[in-house]
Amino acid sequence: MARPDAPTGATPVDADTPERHAGASRVLWMSTAAFTLMFAVWLMFGILGVPIQKELKLTDPQLAWLSAVAVLNGSIWRLPAGMLADRIGGRKVTIAMLLLTAIPAFLLTRAHGYTQLLILAFLVGFAGNLFSVGIAWNSAWTPKQHQGFALGVFGAGNVGASVTKLLLVLFPAIIAGTVGHTYFGIFEGGWRIFPAIYCVALVTMALLVYLVVPRQDRVAGAGKPIGEMLAPLGHIRVWRFSLYYAAVFGAYVALSAWLPKYYVDNFDIELKTAALLTAIFIFPASLLRPVGGWFSDRFGARRVMYWTFGVMLLVTGILMMPNGHIVIAHADGSQSDHLGYHISLPFFVALVFLLGCAMGIGKAAVYKHIPEYFPDNVGSVGGLVGMFGGLGGFVLPPLFAYTKQWSGFPTSTFFVLFLLTAVCAVWMHWTVVHMLHKENPELARHLEAPAATR
Repeated sequence: MARPDAPTGATPVDADTPERHAGASRVLWMSTAAFTLMFAVWLMFGILGVPIQKELKLTDPQLAWLSAVAVLNGSIWRLPAGMLADRIGGRKVTIAMLLLTAIPAFLLTRAHGYTQLLILAFLVGFAGNLFSVGIAWNSAWTPKQHQGFALGVFGAGNVGASVTKLLLVLFPAIIAGTVGHTYFGIFEGGWRIFPAIYCVALVTMALLVYLVVPRQDRVAGAGKPIGEMLAPLGHIRVWRFSLYYAAVFGAYVALSAWLPKYYVDNFDIELKTAALLTAIFIFPASLLRPVGGWFSDRFGARRVMYWTFGVMLLVTGILMMPNGHIVIAHADGSQSDHLGYHISLPFFVALVFLLGCAMGIGKAAVYKHIPEYFPDNVGSVGGLVGMFGGLGGFVLPPLFAYTKQWSGFPTSTFFVLFLLTAVCAVWMHWTVVHMLHKENPELARHLEAPAATR
């Protein structure tokens, strides 16, 4: 039965109606399509920065801030966006966010100064906040036993990070061939063609969501006081999940932006090739989220997180080793080199691909925890976890740069990721062991606590 103060056109999440089964798939696929588009808009400056820098003659720090402010604004509103979706339904919030993002995307086509571009980059970065909306929306529609897979499918929209990169790889003349042209008397060609295309796509997607998904939405927090929605944030496990997500998602966002430059600087390849190799990391880190969700449904989220952190520690542990050899000084004053160590480009690509696989599966496993522990507060909890994940993508690139400057080793990038992953793995294992011994010594061989003990 609906709450008296529930919004019109919304059904409480606990109502089991035929509409739930009929509408869940439409919500899943449309929310995933919208998220993929918004993710592409959010991270488009990672590759468009090169022609922008050339045209406006920007310094490297100025260029870095364009991507940074977009990532920042795509993270800080995830908590309120998720809570709003819990209160009024994901359909309304998704449509509103698509249309709001289309405005700065259009204005980008008319930007010519750095200050103007920086402000618009910040505003267009709002697109990244759709993630927490989709998590809350799909959790409200999907039965608990299938939530891991559904949230994994939705999260695969992260593949949007590669859309702009692949367009430049597949159509290398898309920028050069349109420079100097003005279209429809409104916007110029060159790099501005991308925000123009995205503006039209955002409006079109908003219309499709309006027409396709059920108008009778489902909500988890209709009529719930704000204080009650925020109450779960006092649980330490929420902050633990946030750190996990910073390791598997924040690092993914950071590497998506950092890898093209890493490839160019360390393997002396063209930017187009670097963009393609970066996509080899992005695809598994995005498209394997449904697999991670299925694994979490089948084997348990904690067990999957053990696998994830184990693989990440192994891969980053290898990647953080600088190329070199051991020099032995002999008694006669001579020296000899031994155990030469070098990571070739194919081996590096293979390891980064494996790292992307682990991150893709781990991202789904983190979010499998949330509807299990906080079924009525997925929006607020998922929003906070997503916010910290996004902030990880904002904080990690400067850490990569500073550790490289301090150590002199480009591979220090992966040393940072190794340390972050190690902290997550140790905290998780300590929590699991503590919980199992506290609840019942007989549970010592199980990684998943029974639902009654959660």
